[in-house]
Amino acid sequence: MPEMQTETWKPLVAEYQRPNAARAAWQVVNTIGLYVVLWVAMALALQVSWWLAIPLAILAGAVLVRVFIIFHDCGHGSFFASRTANNWLGFVTGVLTFTPYAQWRWQHAVHHGTTGNLDRRGVGDVWTLTVSEYRQAPWWKRVAYRVTRNPILLLGIAPLLMFLFENRLPSSQVGSKERRSVWWTNLCLVGMAFGMSVLLGFLPYLILQLTVLAVAGGIGVWLFYSQHQFEGAYWQRGDDWSYTDAALKGSAFLKLPRVLQWFTGNIGYHHIHHLSSRIPNYNLQACHESNALFETVAPMTVFQSIRAFGLKLWDEANGRLVSFRHLRRSRRRKCA
Repeated sequence: MPEMQTETWKPLVAEYQRPNAARAAWQVVNTIGLYVVLWVAMALALQVSWWLAIPLAILAGAVLVRVFIIFHDCGHGSFFASRTANNWLGFVTGVLTFTPYAQWRWQHAVHHGTTGNLDRRGVGDVWTLTVSEYRQAPWWKRVAYRVTRNPILLLGIAPLLMFLFENRLPSSQVGSKERRSVWWTNLCLVGMAFGMSVLLGFLPYLILQLTVLAVAGGIGVWLFYSQHQFEGAYWQRGDDWSYTDAALKGSAFLKLPRVLQWFTGNIGYHHIHHLSSRIPNYNLQACHESNALFETVAPMTVFQSIRAFGLKLWDEANGRLVSFRHLRRSRRRKCA
């Protein structure tokens, strides 16, 4: 796509950065309201059969992804015009998604400011090594890297570990406000778990909640991973790094079917979101379609997003992500 300067795109997104109270309120109803309804339905289904309750839990997990998108927009201050409203709804949705609002907001802001920057990796992103870093790493670090980049761990185990354990502890890098958000979220989660256990029974609640979190976490990691780790992704060092290029070249446009687009809160338009995080999710598609410059970003299909899990290392020499298989082949060619 053609190079785009900051002064070029800022006027193009300005009108889409304005929150719409009516659309935001309706999204709260059709998302958080639906999520609550599904929990009521699960409670009633338990009186009949687990075969009814588990499918409802899977559906609730998909809806929780959309709840997280609202939480995410609140963290950017884009969902409502009111900062207070964003912070209150952000905290509530943070409890529903098992994520401390203020701490996550800080980490995610770092992610937006460092996406695609090889010199500023490590906060709010997926662990990424270059080919040379991987080759020079000790054996235990290479094994750890392979394990953490394994799709089974990424989609199945890592999300539960993050939601249930990592999010329960404050980061050593954050301030007192962010630390308090962790403890307040934990306190609310204890209260929620106690209340739901009284209503449903501890084991039924545990099974249903873990199912919901596993589904939501798996979808969430798939989205986040594939939208920054894909064929043609952008990584640069130091002064060669550009915020605009990192947004439009390092954040994928994941073109999803309408149903999946609804559940994922339009986050497939990730290039627009990274260009301006002040655009609420309900304006992302309209912004993308407003100018031909944005539509020059090549869309990524669901199949291509799945294939992206085979890309593991950044090859600085060739400026692209490569697989472990590619690494082995290049090593054999050098030895031949």
